[in-house]
Amino acid sequence: MIGKGKSIAHTRASMAYGWNQEKNAEVVYRQHLVGDNPKEISREFQLIQEQNVNCKKNTLSFVLSPAIEDGKKLHKAELQKICAAFMEKMKLGERQAIAFVHRDKQHLHIHLYVNRIDFNGNAYNDSFIGKRCQQAAEKVAEQYQLTTVRHLQIEKEFNLKDIRAEIKRRHDITMKYVKPKSFDQYIKAMETNKVKVIPCINKANKLQGFRFEFDGYNLKGSEIHRSMSGGNIGKAMAGQVGVKPFLKENEQLKMAGKAVQLSNRMIVSITKHVLKQIISRGIEY
Repeated sequence: MIGKGKSIAHTRASMAYGWNQEKNAEVVYRQHLVGDNPKEISREFQLIQEQNVNCKKNTLSFVLSPAIEDGKKLHKAELQKICAAFMEKMKLGERQAIAFVHRDKQHLHIHLYVNRIDFNGNAYNDSFIGKRCQQAAEKVAEQYQLTTVRHLQIEKEFNLKDIRAEIKRRHDITMKYVKPKSFDQYIKAMETNKVKVIPCINKANKLQGFRFEFDGYNLKGSEIHRSMSGGNIGKAMAGQVGVKPFLKENEQLKMAGKAVQLSNRMIVSITKHVLKQIISRGIEY
């Protein structure tokens, strides 16, 4: 479960968003409140907040997001317990609070609003509230055997290893069997293999490298494998067709709806690499 928190001044506007019925909002938790709409509840908050005129951001806004699979199983009673446990972990005590759950997307999430001013007029210390909020959310997730951020990170890393390997496999197939002569041909061939290749273009309108999009992941070429940086892909193609034909094919490229050229650095790097190969083969011969 992921937790985010901050202090806000626009109490009524935020509550109105939380209570938006178009998002299938449902009140799952309330404490020391009787109002039935954002206007009434924000007024109740205000009556307490008037005891502390020095505090401007006098409402605490939290968003608790269980993992997708956990969210599908959680009902109102469990969500209420999660909110109460979170309030306890954050040491918020006896304060006005209300929480809504949104089910408008696949990813269920809770909006929790808490009065920063207690009944004695004291303001809650919001130092490092973002970090403390995430730590509290982790503890609540462990308490109710929900997926924690650490678990999500481990799972993501595990999946990422397979994703990298699959993109690299499709790249190798493209280079071996299609034998593209230009970056344009390479991009089209990879798209045939269900991998979207996104050019990285600098302000001078020069090609710097590529990002690869596959199965919901978006990775730099060098993050997948060192052979998949823009320069190394160019070296592989130039090594197959020769430097001069390669540069001719890639003299003017159309990417992202505009004409693009290779960067000078990339041209020099590719040329040096191929020349070294030619010299090496000559010495061996």
